[in-house]
Amino acid sequence: MKGSIIFSLIISVVCPVVHMARVFVYGTLKKGQPNYFRMENTSNGQAEFLARARTVEPYPLVIATKFNIPFLLNEPGTGQRIYGEIYRIDQKMLDFLDRFEGCPERYQRTKIQLEVQDGEGENTLKPGSIEEAFVYSRREPEWLQNQTYESYDAFGDHGLKYVLPEDRSPE
Repeated sequence: MKGSIIFSLIISVVCPVVHMARVFVYGTLKKGQPNYFRMENTSNGQAEFLARARTVEPYPLVIATKFNIPFLLNEPGTGQRIYGEIYRIDQKMLDFLDRFEGCPERYQRTKIQLEVQDGEGENTLKPGSIEEAFVYSRREPEWLQNQTYESYDAFGDHGLKYVLPEDRSPE
């Protein structure tokens, strides 16, 4: 009993509950990328594209593991300003993303400052404005030696083929 209370407390601090949130995606969940279909799947929850943006501070964006997964490393001030997309999501989608990203075991969900680049539709954010959103990141000091990118594309010239979660063998 005591252990489950402590675990629930840790989850509520590391992955706080919200009703509507903004999330910044920088990798395979972006439009045109291999996991974007998960953002469109309403059984996962609601996700509304708001704008393209980039981080206010530089961060290292690396491709790592044998599955060639993009990771934003939680090392502000190191790396490059990262390009991605901002979505408004409901609690159901946030819960899904926490499970998909393995929060808090593999990733931490934290808030990040973003500079809006451009958007589309009536709910777009103002270009040049500074907005805050959740982001999934990790602390992996040994990966700081990896090549960094300012934008991720699974089909980019890096030549590293991304492996979908469904196609992975255990690590």
